[in-house]
Amino acid sequence: MTNSERITDIDVTAEMQQSFLEYSYSVIYARALPDVRDGLKPVQRRIIHQMRDMGLLPSKGHVKSSRVVGDVMGKLHPHGDQAIYDALVRLAQPFSMRLPLVDGHGNFGSLDDGPAAARYTEARMSQGSVALTDEIEEDTVDFIPNYDSQLTEPSVLPAAFPNLLVNGASGIAVGMATSMPPHNLGEVTKAAIKVLQGNYSLKKIMQVLPGPDFPGGGIITAVDGIQQAYETGKGSLKVRARVSIETLSKRKLSLVVTELPYQVGTERVIEKIKDAVGSKKLSGISDVQDYTDRKHGLRLVIEIKNGFDPQEVLEKLYKLTPLEESFSINNIALVDGRPKTMGVIELLEHFIEHRKDVSTRRTKFRLQKAISRLHLVQGLEIAVLNIDEVIELIRSAETVSEANQKLRDVFDLSEAQAEHILELRLRRLTRFSVIELQNESETLRQQIEEFESILTHPEQLTELVKGELEQISKQLATPRRTQIRSALDETQELITSFSCDGKLVRMPEQQSNSSGCPTETIIGEVIAITQGGMLYKINAIDIPPVESSDQLGSIPTINEFLELANDNVVAVVGHNGQPIAMATANGVVKRISELPEKDAVKVMTLSEGDKIVSASESKEFLLFVSKQGQGLKIEANSVRTQGLPASGMQGIKLAENDELIGFASCSDEEFLLTASEAGDGLLGAEFGKGKSTSISEIPKKGRATQGVKLQRFGKQEKQLYFAQVSTLGEFCFLDSRQKLEPSKRDSVGVGLDSRAVGAH
Repeated sequence: MTNSERITDIDVTAEMQQSFLEYSYSVIYARALPDVRDGLKPVQRRIIHQMRDMGLLPSKGHVKSSRVVGDVMGKLHPHGDQAIYDALVRLAQPFSMRLPLVDGHGNFGSLDDGPAAARYTEARMSQGSVALTDEIEEDTVDFIPNYDSQLTEPSVLPAAFPNLLVNGASGIAVGMATSMPPHNLGEVTKAAIKVLQGNYSLKKIMQVLPGPDFPGGGIITAVDGIQQAYETGKGSLKVRARVSIETLSKRKLSLVVTELPYQVGTERVIEKIKDAVGSKKLSGISDVQDYTDRKHGLRLVIEIKNGFDPQEVLEKLYKLTPLEESFSINNIALVDGRPKTMGVIELLEHFIEHRKDVSTRRTKFRLQKAISRLHLVQGLEIAVLNIDEVIELIRSAETVSEANQKLRDVFDLSEAQAEHILELRLRRLTRFSVIELQNESETLRQQIEEFESILTHPEQLTELVKGELEQISKQLATPRRTQIRSALDETQELITSFSCDGKLVRMPEQQSNSSGCPTETIIGEVIAITQGGMLYKINAIDIPPVESSDQLGSIPTINEFLELANDNVVAVVGHNGQPIAMATANGVVKRISELPEKDAVKVMTLSEGDKIVSASESKEFLLFVSKQGQGLKIEANSVRTQGLPASGMQGIKLAENDELIGFASCSDEEFLLTASEAGDGLLGAEFGKGKSTSISEIPKKGRATQGVKLQRFGKQEKQLYFAQVSTLGEFCFLDSRQKLEPSKRDSVGVGLDSRAVGAH
């Protein structure tokens, strides 16, 4: 042993404890957990600050990501470049961040693939990161020494919005982990304003902030978990993919996935589906195709085998694949350097406290700046008013310090005022206008008064913070992407509906009665009857379901669904054991009592040139309406039921050149809606005359008679183009409705707001 060596005996247990504590603190404070104020981990904060320092604003061009990584590593974050680049990549990924903080150019990866190397990608600040760093030069936050004490870095960013809630956070520390979901910026700022104003509770907060809002959308199904997490800081929720059932080819259905749970990629879903099918846990799937691209977005098509209920297959997919995922919430963030689990209200309170501190420091900075500038302007005013004397005084001085002292002595200026005058070029001093200086002085005095008022009146500071939150929301907020569905929505039964534009779907009952073109509820076994005399039985399993009438545009028409080339469906009827009645354009009527066993069969033999007009399940009466306005109401039992393929019997006696345009089974409690038009069908400035007639006002007649006049034509009308039985007496147009009060049986009617396409 040499004299220079020194060996100290220590206790291994104590050394391990101390080293582990230091390591734990380093991981918790300097690596894994975000700060509650700006929602950033140290490496994220350093990346954003360094990009601002490099001038990489959204208005400037992109630069190589490797350049950003190099500057961050060399100046602020002395760790591996790959760790820094990984953090930068995440800040740029729109599927990871609800509001990306880096504007990336190039391949920044996907949920299934990693990004390109830093030398192949480019980056600059996004509008979100600009909002986080704005006003950092105005002494709004503390700066601390960097790792080698040669430079400084911000301990926290000013953060104009609650980034911790907007973008969420995830990180594994020592003995703890944080997992915070992203939220909608507009909703978060509204919640923050409620906390700022002081009149709030968790219930009121959740009225404007109902739950997380993931970048990729999806559907949240466990609402109770949200409330628990918002209250305690811990909870869990389930996120489902957004899946629609679409017609793949004619009568073949498919499940189309357009949104997936947070951080779930299509390749992972496909792999799990194949595993479940291969292990016989899942059946009914014939193929899976991924059509996802940058232009059209996510689109995963799961083909369903014939004879399988797509809704049942979907429920199994939720259980066996990542189409449904749980998200565990654990709101841990650093408060004054210490990790703490917090509910949403406490998170917002810490942010509001931070914003008040930032606004106060900024106001003090601007106040001091305005006071200093006013002091200099006052000195300039004196110099301009005495410009000749000032110039002579400066020329007579031997040194700058002598000139400074003379200015102070002669004009009673401060050292700063005298120094400012001496630093100005002579031509600038002579060009100053006294009026301009006086105007600037007045503006500065007003600013000083406003700043002092903010600092002395807490309510003004509150209004200032509120206005800034509202402004940032207006600038950066986007619509909600994730739907929050309650348990009631999940248990809601679908009913079969037929829309006036020929779409047969299954949808929630309350959605089937939307404004404008309505959907008719079909109860019982679903059958379709065509104008050519064919009857088709339709299995409800094969009918595509939708969540609302807004999705009808993507659904094929009933003719496309049944693959009809030279025929058209005129009625979709629910069979509940009652006879089905149908009538033709020539006035022939037929009733059938039992449905055939076959799915497609000829139900009525038609004479040449004739066609079925409509069909419905029999009620008390049968009503015929002709183009020339004649109507006949007969008892349904006066038409005996016939078998297949009988040609029926005479229902209404029609005049020459007249034809049947409307037919229905009805009762006296209902109404008949009719609409007239010009003979050529061109309405000009009007949409025809419409009228509502109580069925009870139409006299009952015998079969094969002409009936009575149902609507009298005015000068511009020559025929009826619409006749339909209604329960409410409402005409339905493509985007609106018009209710008419019942009028006399043979009256003219009133003008319609649009062209009738249905009744309700």
